[in-house]
Amino acid sequence: MQPRLAISSDDFTLFGLPQRHALDRAALDGRRRELQAEVHPDRFAAEGAAAQRVAMQWAVRVNEAWQRLRHPLRRAAYLCELRGVPVEAERNTAMPPAFLVQQMQWREELEEAADAAAVGRLDEAVAAEERRGLDRLTALLDEQGDAAGAAAQVRALMFVARFREDIARRLEALEPPR
Repeated sequence: MQPRLAISSDDFTLFGLPQRHALDRAALDGRRRELQAEVHPDRFAAEGAAAQRVAMQWAVRVNEAWQRLRHPLRRAAYLCELRGVPVEAERNTAMPPAFLVQQMQWREELEEAADAAAVGRLDEAVAAEERRGLDRLTALLDEQGDAAGAAAQVRALMFVARFREDIARRLEALEPPR
């Protein structure tokens, strides 16, 4: 197997895509299928075990890159890292006061929601804020070139994503048993 790229190439280079947050998902998925077909270990069965192991490494690499690029937050965190500003969500949890107040209000609303309809309305509001946050993230990365601002936005959106998981669990708990 003679790969055209080094296995250590960044994910965007591997997929032949520009290093941008805005991404054509259909192009990404199509390129994944092409790459997986190129590196599938079965294609190298006649070349022996060593060639199949290399092909397996490439298949794993392609899948890992695709997993990272297909998720907007993971893609944004990766772009920040490529630009020298790791997100460091585990160590940097500082958030603006207004964001923290919003989080507390949402948590109170979730606790006070009496039924699935109320939780659903909260989820719609949080989802809308998440979409606005992703739009800001794209602008920070693709238009303003502000990796530090984007890293802060990624951390905030990670909080929002976790809260949406809490909402989903609450909705599940409110559903009548089947």
